[in-house]
Amino acid sequence: MSGSIPEKTAQYVLNTYARAPFVLERGQGATLTDSEGKTYLDFASGISVNALGHGDAELVAAVSEQIAQLGHVRNLYHSAPHADLAEMLCQHSFADKVYFCNSGTEAIEAAIKFARKSARETFGPGKTDLVAFTGGFHGRTAGALALTAREKYQAPFRPLMPGVTFAPFNDSAAAEKLIGPQTCAVFVEPVQGEGGIHAATPEFLGTLRALCDRHGALLVFDEIQCGVGRTGKLWAHEHFGVQPDMMTLAKALGGGLPIGATLLTLSLIHISEPTRPY
Repeated sequence: MSGSIPEKTAQYVLNTYARAPFVLERGQGATLTDSEGKTYLDFASGISVNALGHGDAELVAAVSEQIAQLGHVRNLYHSAPHADLAEMLCQHSFADKVYFCNSGTEAIEAAIKFARKSARETFGPGKTDLVAFTGGFHGRTAGALALTAREKYQAPFRPLMPGVTFAPFNDSAAAEKLIGPQTCAVFVEPVQGEGGIHAATPEFLGTLRALCDRHGALLVFDEIQCGVGRTGKLWAHEHFGVQPDMMTLAKALGGGLPIGATLLTLSLIHISEPTRPY
């Protein structure tokens, strides 16, 4: 194989992102080093992924030990790490069960499906509307993109999933006009990430909780970027004293490994259980 890394990337990798003109080779803590020995302070943390920094000794040891023992297990079989992580997440959150997937955007897709299925089983067909907020980012897959109010992200892929409306972030009055009897779920980041690091107000999240309760809708907190200790508490919503019905996680949950999770309350468990045994 020949050619520089940037040249090979340009030739063989589909260009979906503009890349910096250097090649990263290694990292330690918050410091990255490129192929020419130049160092950089990593303020981005892999877009909020590397909560423990690069080359963390405990993380390296845990990954090495596990991959040497067992690499991949389908969800048709039991494994200890799977059960242990689910237990840990439930015991340290509002949730009763966890749905695992491979990424944050998949966790959002699962939450959309859980919300619509729950509404259908509880209220019948027709209660399918979703409400999200300006400045939010929930992912780039079909459903998650429909919840992301960014024109440049959405425009090339229309028509998107229908039934989504947007209110201004932190605007309780606007949210009250949109959340109604046909709303099945409201998606919000307690602290917006790509929106510019904007925190919700306690009053705003409290209003969303009350509106969801009034109209039989589910409140979904997207903590993919702000969760798992990023705000000084394990979950960002702990700062506001408001509890969701579902919460989506990824990024810092795996420290760069492909994992996402949707956490659910007891009232939603029936929609996620299999209808027949293995």
